[in-house]
Amino acid sequence: ERNAAEVTQLRLSAVMPAALEREEFYVEYQPLVRLGDSDVVGVEALARWWHPDLGRIGPDRFISLAEETGLIVPLGRWVLRQACLEAKSWEDRFAESAPFVSVNLAVRQSRDPNLVADVAAILDETKLDPSKLQLELTESAIMGTADEPLDALRTLSGMGVRIAIDDFGTGYSNLAYLRHLPVHELKIAGPFMQGLQDAGGIDPVDERIVGTLVELAHT
Repeated sequence: ERNAAEVTQLRLSAVMPAALEREEFYVEYQPLVRLGDSDVVGVEALARWWHPDLGRIGPDRFISLAEETGLIVPLGRWVLRQACLEAKSWEDRFAESAPFVSVNLAVRQSRDPNLVADVAAILDETKLDPSKLQLELTESAIMGTADEPLDALRTLSGMGVRIAIDDFGTGYSNLAYLRHLPVHELKIAGPFMQGLQDAGGIDPVDERIVGTLVELAHT
């Protein structure tokens, strides 16, 4: 069983470059809803793969392969362009009330020396207002001793692009990086939110942790 699974993964990694050229990948959008009035203020762009033989392949099966093979950089660039094109159509239709689009950056993408140039070129090509684009990174993507990712994020923020940290609260360097990063949004890690889902029995510890994270973020 293990051999069959690994052979399947090997075949998928072999056909991924051609699949990208054949436009087998597509983008789905998950709404980001403001709690105060339930308005959709943004959407998260999520890469999906429709394989001609295997059908719909979840990101849990191909994202790690793309990262291992290096295809995550051209795939991420393609997702970014598709998302910006879609966001521009919403901007043309809904003007200022159009939702922003949030695109995930993998570790390799965040450290790609062409990241800033790629984002600038795509924004110029699509004519999208930079404030309608948000780039999401996990803490692991920005942790380390190298300053290149931080410099790139500062440059992107200076262009007007929003920056978000995903799974906030799971790394050891949260506070250190918060002091220096041009962050617009924190996405609190899921485990902290589980105790708040039952309205009749909210976990007071989780409630206190989330409240503190929110207050910290505003500060």
